[in-house]
Amino acid sequence: MNTMNTLPARLHEIVEEFALCVGQEKLEHLLYFSESLPPLPGWLASKRDEMEQVHECMTPVFVSVQLQSGRLTYYFDVPADAPTVRGFAAFLAEGSNGSRPEDVLRIADDFYLQTGLNQVLTLQRMNGLSAILARMKRLAAEQLLLLEGDAS
Repeated sequence: MNTMNTLPARLHEIVEEFALCVGQEKLEHLLYFSESLPPLPGWLASKRDEMEQVHECMTPVFVSVQLQSGRLTYYFDVPADAPTVRGFAAFLAEGSNGSRPEDVLRIADDFYLQTGLNQVLTLQRMNGLSAILARMKRLAAEQLLLLEGDAS
């Protein structure tokens, strides 16, 4: 199966954007996403200690998810001095927000290879991206269970 077919539409577009970039352009595009990561909404900023931490990342990454009308919205808190990780969080959130939980669960664990970022970033950095996606998927699975529980 083509990995791109398993991606939510916006994430597919983002992967294609990165694939078109060459060398240093990939890092510049990641920095663009880093700068676009929105701050936590007010209702969540005071509850950061209730957010999920992605412990596998060396950078403190916190994530929360909200389910409304069967669609997910992810919120991230990542320090500004970690632009690579912020960029990962931002493009994963932008690419996944508005998706159904089952759509997020179908994202291939190695989808990021199609961005080519692994050509310009260290394996340790790429492991951080994998860890963030794994946490997002776990949160999506929890929301799916809640949805299924509400349906029965």
